[in-house]
Amino acid sequence: MEILFRNFRCHLGEIDLIARDEEELVFVEVKYRYNDSCGTGEFHVDRRKQQTIFRVAQVFLTRFFRSFTPYCRFDVVSISGDGSVHHIRNAFEGRQ
Repeated sequence: MEILFRNFRCHLGEIDLIARDEEELVFVEVKYRYNDSCGTGEFHVDRRKQQTIFRVAQVFLTRFFRSFTPYCRFDVVSISGDGSVHHIRNAFEGRQ
């Protein structure tokens, strides 16, 4: 994947990474947890957080893709204190 933006912010919130994976535009939420005692990182991307990411993605698309909408997906990257990385492709569907 090629990272296009880091920490894209608007009045609705923030998306950690926006990347391109071949023809797909990927909105990525990155979660770090020192340990799993309160759940893994992906566990903390709840419905409310997903809705925020989706709405921010809509703002991004409106700003940068006026003539067409590329295929988009929403990924979650969970990083734990021991350095392990878990990348979940298509972690959730965009919806309001």
